Formats: sequence, structure tokens, C-alpha cells
Amino acid sequence: MLLTTPGHSLLHSFRRVSQLFSPVAGGTEDLIEEIAVCARTSRREETKGLESLARKASHPFLREALLLVCDVNDREQIQDTLETDLRLRERRGEADAKTFEVAGGFAPTIGIIGTVVGLIEVMRQFASMQAIGVGIGTAFVSTLYGLAAANLVLLPLAQRIRARAAAELETRELIVEGVVCIADGVHPALIRARLRAFLRTKEETPQTESRASRAKGVYA
Repeated sequence: MLLTTPGHSLLHSFRRVSQLFSPVAGGTEDLIEEIAVCARTSRREETKGLESLARKASHPFLREALLLVCDVNDREQIQDTLETDLRLRERRGEADAKTFEVAGGFAPTIGIIGTVVGLIEVMRQFASMQAIGVGIGTAFVSTLYGLAAANLVLLPLAQRIRARAAAELETRELIVEGVVCIADGVHPALIRARLRAFLRTKEETPQTESRASRAKGVYA
């Protein structure tokens, strides 16, 4: 891993692993309602009211995007800036996953090397049959360790990082779509309807409506 991955990228990959065990904040329905409230405020109070809501945004990327709308009037520049952020984060997520995927490819090979070295040592003690039996059993343990490390730890971590990065990217795409609509002055009802395309079936339940109502009360 040290040879195939630059030091700073390796540290970032391990930092990404630690983030996998942290809970995901908020739900998509609440985020859609929050964006709709921001759109309504933007139409009524323009930049001043939107900036006040932006500083209380639940998602850091939403806060940055709304403040960008308050400072920049060009809709295309806003969209280009936010989409550039999305592309870079997608590349970083893939790079972090690739670190563990590459390590998962090396682990079985290193295990086999350990087994071969162990068998060479066994051959040196060929005169003792008891030593040969113990030595062969010990030699194959390294292959087991290599396969277990690859298939039970490293490769699953790579897939988990990709899945988490994809979920985060989808949330940010929702935010970009909503913020661009706010910059275009689209009606909040239309924004809400457009952003519902990001909802998964599980989230389209009556329970989510109550959470959305609570979010509306916070930003009312």
C-alpha cells in the first residue's frame, strides 16, 4: 500500500474508513423541504433572508451553495462551480476505494509467498516426519490470513467506501439541483416536485411527511 499509494492519499483513505462508522445526518425528505423553504424565502425577502437561512443550513454543502447564490448573480457560474466540486469528490471517493482494492489484490499473493517460504523451511527438516507435518500446517496459515484479509476486510471496505461516496454524491446532486432552481427563481412547489425524483421508495412514507413538517416549522 505504501508503494502504490502516495502518503497523503493513504492517510485520506484511512480517514474515510473512520467516517464509514459515523451516522448519516438528516434525510432526503427533510433536505428537500429545507431547500423549498429557502426558495420561498428567497422569493419573498431576496438575498438578505436567504443568507440568514443559509447560515443555519443542516448540510455544510447546502450552506456553501446558498451563500454562493447570495454572492453571485450568474446562474451558470454557480452551477459550474458546484458541479466541479461534485466531480472532484467523485474522483476522491474512487481513489480512496482503490487504495483498499489494490491492497486486497496483494494480500493473497503475500500470503502465498509466506506459504512458499514456510515450505522451504519444512524441506530443510525433511528427516523428521513430525516436524514436516507441523511445518506444513503452519506454512499454509499465511495463505489463509492473506485470503481472509482480502475477502473479509480490504475488498468489502473498498465497496463500502464506494457505496458511501455514491450516497453522498447523490445528496450533493440534489442540493445542486435545488440551489440552481433557487438561483433561477423557480417556484418552491416546482422545486419540491423536481427534487422528489431523488427520493427512494422507502422514504416516500407518511412518517417522512411529519419530519418534513417539523423541518418547515424550524425554518418558518
